[in-house]
Amino acid sequence: MPVNILLADDHRMVREGLKQLLEMDDNINVVSEADDGYECLNYANKTQPDIILLDLMMPILSGEEVCKIIRKTSEIPIIILTAKDQTLNKIELLDMGADDYITKPFSLSVLRARVNTQLRKQA
Repeated sequence: MPVNILLADDHRMVREGLKQLLEMDDNINVVSEADDGYECLNYANKTQPDIILLDLMMPILSGEEVCKIIRKTSEIPIIILTAKDQTLNKIELLDMGADDYITKPFSLSVLRARVNTQLRKQA
């Protein structure tokens, strides 16, 4: 059964590239793409994805705010994708409910492995 992913990043080129690369895997389906935090919340409620790939630096609502809001009502795995690479940020994000943290740039194989790890935890 395909894994449904919500991909939230304010950079269109990043979203499109990630979507194309992820969907090369027959087990992955990017069901929604959001370019701001508010849109991410709406899609999370509508599409009920299996996992959320969430950028931190987005307009309207930041990734941090989105993570906190989603975590109040859902256990959907959230993997943070960001250029921020400070240890304190990682700890804070994990404490607020993120399930994993990947620093940009990253390899697709690392992303797939981390997505699969989160999904195994859900099973």
